[in-house]
Order: sequence, then structure tokens, then C-alpha cells
Amino acid sequence: QVQLVESGGGLVQAGDSLRLSCAASGGFFSDYAMAWFRQAPGKGREFVAAVSRSGEYTTYEDSVQGRFFIYRDNDGKTVYLQMNNLKPEDTAVYYCNLQASSGTYWGQGTQVTVSS
Repeated sequence: QVQLVESGGGLVQAGDSLRLSCAASGGFFSDYAMAWFRQAPGKGREFVAAVSRSGEYTTYEDSVQGRFFIYRDNDGKTVYLQMNNLKPEDTAVYYCNLQASSGTYWGQGTQVTVSS
């Protein structure tokens, strides 16, 4: 059974940076691509970024391209989201995601609030 635990959220000002972490347990971490999603108040959950199993390939939602960077540490079973130049519209609960043959797994989420 895969478990994902996010951390690193907080309240920051526009232009600041944050780094989110997602620690995985159970399963074979390096077998799976990993992703971050977010959900703003009153909106649906949206894709933010994904990283391939090896970490070589990444993809980003257009609004975060060039500001956010996803990377992973397979030995430490952790995926990170470095968020730079944060904007008020980045305010959301951020979720870590893993899709395996056994199902789709989500963490509990970590709140990011960006004040203007």
C-alpha cells in the first residue's frame, strides 16, 4: 500500500519561494512517474507538474512553466516541487500524486497561501 505525505506549505508573500516535499512509503517508488496537482478554493483539482520515473523528463502546466521545478530523489523516495516567484493565484492546496497499476494515490495535501 502506497502512502504519500506532503509538507512544506505555508503563508508567503508574492515573489517569495517555497519548496514542497512528498515522501512516499510502500511500493517501489522509482517504478512510477510522480505528479503534483493543486486545488484552489471553489475550483477543481488541476495538474501542476510531473516527473518521469528516472527524473529525466518533466512537464508543467503553462502558468507555472519557468517558475516551478519538479524533481525527485529515488533513494530517499521523495518528490519535490520548488516554487519560485509565487503569485496570489498560486494559492491552493497542493497534492502529490502517484498512478500505479493498483490504483491512483494521493497525499493529504499541503496548503500554500500567497498574499499580494
